[in-house]
Amino acid sequence: MKIRLLCLIVLLLSSSLFLVAQNNRPNVLLIYVDDLGYGDLGSYGSTKIKTPNLDKLAAGGLRFTNAHSSSATCTPSRYALMTGNYPWRVKGTGVLPGDAALIVPTNKTSLASQFKDAGYATGIVGKWHLGLGDAVAKNWNESIKPGPKEIGFDYSFIFPATADRVPTVFLENQTVVAGNAADPIQVDYKNKVGNDPTGKEHPELLKMLSSPGQGHDHTIVNGIGRIGYMSGGKAARWTDEEMPMTFLTKAKDFIVANQQKPFFLLYALTEPHVPRMPSTMFKGKSGLGYRGDAILQLDWAVGEILKELDQLGLSKNTLVIFSSDNGPVLDDGYQDGAVTQLNGHKPAGILRGGKYSIFEAGTRVPMIVSWPAKIKTGVSDALICQIDFLATFSNLLKKPLPKGDGADSENQLAALLGQSKTGREILVEHAGTLSIVQGNWKYIEPSDRAAYDPTTDTELGNAKMPQLYDLSKDPSERNNLASQYPDKVKALAEKLLQIKNK
Repeated sequence: MKIRLLCLIVLLLSSSLFLVAQNNRPNVLLIYVDDLGYGDLGSYGSTKIKTPNLDKLAAGGLRFTNAHSSSATCTPSRYALMTGNYPWRVKGTGVLPGDAALIVPTNKTSLASQFKDAGYATGIVGKWHLGLGDAVAKNWNESIKPGPKEIGFDYSFIFPATADRVPTVFLENQTVVAGNAADPIQVDYKNKVGNDPTGKEHPELLKMLSSPGQGHDHTIVNGIGRIGYMSGGKAARWTDEEMPMTFLTKAKDFIVANQQKPFFLLYALTEPHVPRMPSTMFKGKSGLGYRGDAILQLDWAVGEILKELDQLGLSKNTLVIFSSDNGPVLDDGYQDGAVTQLNGHKPAGILRGGKYSIFEAGTRVPMIVSWPAKIKTGVSDALICQIDFLATFSNLLKKPLPKGDGADSENQLAALLGQSKTGREILVEHAGTLSIVQGNWKYIEPSDRAAYDPTTDTELGNAKMPQLYDLSKDPSERNNLASQYPDKVKALAEKLLQIKNK
């Protein structure tokens, strides 16, 4: 009898200790926005756009000055975030159409499956853009898999690609929201399907004109020309103005439903990616066109999700990470006032380039980290990349990565928590062309690619000759020192080749 009682006590004690351990682990909220530049927030120097909620987050957390996405465009950055692998190692990880197949391996550790295996509730709300299903040809009127669930998300409420690409529908878990078998959805990126008007044929139907030569003149949805052709699913098509409210509501619902256990939520906002069609409450409020309005909307949404954490008593033990998938772009397909109403605003701050560029503005992005229970407020110059989240959270969760998974990811937990000022020793940046950063030095490999993109008015940073910059003295990358430091060029070129061949 005494032995049985002793065993029961030990069992109860073990269970209690397990629950304490579970409750002491932080919730993780990763707020991942789209095309936000290094200079787009007040806390990063903007004086033209007011971002009070993000500035408050920065003041109460750790603001990084040398944080990077892996790439200067969205799909590859999201691939690196999920897998811990450089996307340029894998074919098919470029910017995906809306009908692409899933590109994240289902048999490897992902950022989501890592948390799920550690006992977390896992969710994604917002932009996906990593492909769905196992082939391009898919039936949008049935359950679509593999997708978020197969790489570790318990819950997902997403749109497939970007807001400027069809299909313009939400998927909750594996099913199109408000789908109707009597009005089947068809999607094609090569040939027109159905009888919906296109922006090319009927520009008079557009409430926002497309920019010439960027492909946003196919099927019109909500008065906006998209990339790709779509028919059917009339009831399932979202309107751009409702999207931020819908995503915010679903993100809040996930947090409320999982407040009693640790959760990981990837809240992937679409702002300020095109088409910028903000909700009415934000239209015209920034004075900088719809791009500025979209950033106000973004800031508001962040404030609302942080309020939800406060009201539920979760703020103290929630690790919040805010960042962007790549740098800024103004004219990316629509005439929305982003260029004509710029009003002196500098989306990239002092940096050169932007989205699509191998210059710093392509991948150096805002990153703010807050965890009141653990992180002291301040500013960090540590070199850190989103590709490191996999290995970093592996350390935080005490869940070692299987051999071969997340091969390019480095454990940067000390830097993320503000306990180290150094971060990465070396980082490879990617924008079609590759560059390598080591310490203060940045080497850009020679390339035959275009140096400038006139459609987006972006300096792409490509050159046929090697480029070398001292970022500590020249963060704007104006003074190419390659001819003055040939030994440094040679050493960095060799190191880049070594990493390529890894």
